Amino acid sequence: MSGNGSGQQDVDIDLGGLFRAVWDRRVKVLLATACVAALAFGAAKMIAPDYQSETRVLIESREPEFSSSNQNAQTGSDRVFDESGILSQVQVLRSADLIKQVARNMKLYELKEFDPSADPSAVSDLMVMLGLRKNPLEMPPEERVLKEFTSKLQVYQVEKSRVIAIAFSSKDRQLAAAIPNEMAKVFLSLQSGAKLDTNSEASRWLEPEIANLREKVRDAEAKVAAYRSSSDLLPTGETTNFATRQLTDISTELTRVRGERANAEARAEGVRAALASGRDADTIADVIGSQTIQRLKETEANLQSQVADLSTTLLDGHPRLKALKSQVEGIRAQIRSETRKILGSLENEAQVGELREQQLTQQLNALKAKSARAGEEEVGLRALEREATAQRQLLETYLARYREATSRTVDATPADARIISNAVVPTGASFPKVMPITIVAALATFLLSCIIIMLGELFSGRALRPVSTGRERPPVRSRPAIAAVAAADAGDAKPVISPALNDAIDLPPLVAAEAGDAVSAPDVETAEPDFSIEAVADHLRENEVRIAISVSPGGDEGSTATVMLARLIAEEDRKVVLIDLTGSACPTRLMARSAQLPGITNLLAGEVPFTETIHADRFSDAHIIPQGDADPLLAMRGIERLQMIIDALTNAYDLVLVECGPADESAVDKIARRGGAEIILSAPAVSDERIVEVLTGFGEAGYRDIVLMTGRGEPGPDYTDRHAA
Repeated sequence: MSGNGSGQQDVDIDLGGLFRAVWDRRVKVLLATACVAALAFGAAKMIAPDYQSETRVLIESREPEFSSSNQNAQTGSDRVFDESGILSQVQVLRSADLIKQVARNMKLYELKEFDPSADPSAVSDLMVMLGLRKNPLEMPPEERVLKEFTSKLQVYQVEKSRVIAIAFSSKDRQLAAAIPNEMAKVFLSLQSGAKLDTNSEASRWLEPEIANLREKVRDAEAKVAAYRSSSDLLPTGETTNFATRQLTDISTELTRVRGERANAEARAEGVRAALASGRDADTIADVIGSQTIQRLKETEANLQSQVADLSTTLLDGHPRLKALKSQVEGIRAQIRSETRKILGSLENEAQVGELREQQLTQQLNALKAKSARAGEEEVGLRALEREATAQRQLLETYLARYREATSRTVDATPADARIISNAVVPTGASFPKVMPITIVAALATFLLSCIIIMLGELFSGRALRPVSTGRERPPVRSRPAIAAVAAADAGDAKPVISPALNDAIDLPPLVAAEAGDAVSAPDVETAEPDFSIEAVADHLRENEVRIAISVSPGGDEGSTATVMLARLIAEEDRKVVLIDLTGSACPTRLMARSAQLPGITNLLAGEVPFTETIHADRFSDAHIIPQGDADPLLAMRGIERLQMIIDALTNAYDLVLVECGPADESAVDKIARRGGAEIILSAPAVSDERIVEVLTGFGEAGYRDIVLMTGRGEPGPDYTDRHAA
């Protein structure tokens, strides 16, 4: 397979071959599918059918429509049942007592379906004799029926509702419907009985409490009456006593007397001012209102009219005119005298009002002192009244609850639930579903057959095909090709290439000629060289190479081949670590679990310790030091530490493999020791001209032997067997 890097990048899965293999065996697959489907159909038909029916119960608060307890409650009020309340009712329906009651009502103990252990088979008896199974007859019949009943029962809450479903499975259609209905009836009966028991218990508890409270209320009210009598706090209303009421009345009377006195003084002052100024008293209301004054005014008016009439015929000195004028003056004198009497009356009235005010003020002061004492005494009275009121209210509450509980024990008490759907006799079996079982078995057999055929093709290697490299693979080689590059002499810098390499990579005639003219390659094997990854791995193992530096002129394709080389060596139980010095971080992407792991750049920059940069490969036992995420410029300042790092790694690993990517000879010079490291040229899919160019550059730099790895060799039999899957 290509791609995932477990050393098998040179083969791929032939999907067309897999499907062809299945198609070639289609008769066997269809025959197996048909056989299994027939067996499943027959087995499903042979199984005794189970029938299931369901009853649904709605949980809600219910009260008698005309019970006395509804007089103080709103009609149709409903108690809210929360999630835990509904689940509690589910557990009640699954309780052993309810199930036993249903079993007794329906005489399930007599049915073999609910007590199969009563008639054990020979196999069951043998297992009991051998001690492999506990004797079921040792259990009471009720327990055996309960166990079988529970296995057939399903009680659950319908989602997002207050409805509980009771489902039951049975071999008998009638029982499958009758048992859920009976369970619902028993459940409603238990609910109603529980409410009656609660009311009865409440009534029994309230009776002595009410009697005790009555005595307490009587004692508290007697204490209030005795305290009022001893403290002279006679009540005159709901919130006042006698002293307070008397104080209020005297205050009101004093205010009235003060007003009358002030009014009398003002009226007297008005009359006095009129007399003192000689002003006519006709403008004063008290004077005008006097009957005497009114008669004198009438007389004065008559005399004035007579004087006026006579003045037209008589002179002023006439005796009759004088007599009339004298009478007018006398009348006026009487008016003034009568006005003075009215003034005296008003002054007397003001004096009487003042005396009355003084008396009322004295009484008010005395009542204030008495009211203050009464207020202090009322503190104790209020305390006694509060105690009596509290006892009375508690008594009234208990009496109301007692009447309610008593009425509920007499009235019909419905359960807090009702049946909304009765179970009906089922028409079809719930198990087994013959057609679904047959279809599932057929599909499973068909898929399993196809998978077995495909796995057989994969493990046999028939479904694997080599990855195309654009050139015919040469026969199996015995060793990797080593490009022996040397200078002709000390003064000639032109490299030469061995004839074996020259033949293997089909150098152009010009390059081959130049290389042949320079110098002959000594000790070159005449066998055709092997450029495959496994051949290079064998070379490194046979020569016990500790440090290898890989250069990939083709970029990521060469780096991928280096990763495959590291994994292949790790599969041979050799400890290998790969250092990613590429610019593209291709080995890091293929081997590391994350691109953000600390690596060689972090180590060279001094950001992390040595141990935190070594990570395990995802798909093999090899290790990798990834590229890292430190600043490359900062890391290059510590490049001289790289050789020391490689030396330290050689103490822990059998092989240190450094992948440099498309580096040139000057870059390799900074990390390689002349003669101390093996140089690998990883060049898959690289042209021959480019390979010659790179070899020439390394030859000019003084590197003599370079291992060429292009992946164009055929893998050996052991490698093929190991990676065929």
